[in-house]
Amino acid sequence: MLKNMFSKSGRLSLILIASVFLVSCDRLLTPDFNTEITDIRAGAYKLDPDHASLVWKINHLGFSTFLGRFNAFEASLDFDPENVEAAALEVVIDTTSLDINNAEFSEELRGSNWFDTETFPQAIYRTNGLKETVDEDTFVFSGELTLLGVAAPVDLTVNFHGGGRNFLTRSYTLGFSAETTFIRSAHGLDRFTSFGVGDEIDLEIHVEFMAAD
Repeated sequence: MLKNMFSKSGRLSLILIASVFLVSCDRLLTPDFNTEITDIRAGAYKLDPDHASLVWKINHLGFSTFLGRFNAFEASLDFDPENVEAAALEVVIDTTSLDINNAEFSEELRGSNWFDTETFPQAIYRTNGLKETVDEDTFVFSGELTLLGVAAPVDLTVNFHGGGRNFLTRSYTLGFSAETTFIRSAHGLDRFTSFGVGDEIDLEIHVEFMAAD
């Protein structure tokens, strides 16, 4: 009987120790994450390229939505939750990194009939001011997109996800997603627009920024 009691006591102790250990691990691994934008740390941020994606979408003859992406881009962000109007975002896209999961067609799209990446290896987007506050986490910024050497105004809708310490990088991190739609013919990228290939290109950005200091 004593043996059974000690056995049960030992099992209970192991369970309690394991529970404490798991709670401790959870506290260690869970970032100090704030979803309230007013709690986000102000300052300069640099892009975490390992947690960033830039996807574009276009209507293909009405049959489907054709998707592609740019695999390489850089971005910087200056942000102050107390002065969102002054937030500044710059994105520099390496257009040679265009990828549609089809090597031959990707190369065609990089050519002079389309993105002409040899002549214009970069596309640049910069915000120039807050246009509208949608809700406490969502904002519309006015900005300018330069593509194929042509600059045109493009609004960007930004949804802030929150910020906190990332236990993997040990850096304070800010995450957000953004989307916009622009007219490709406004930049001279107008091939096949009259044949049903969409003139509107939708962009989606999903990124994490790390504090620059």
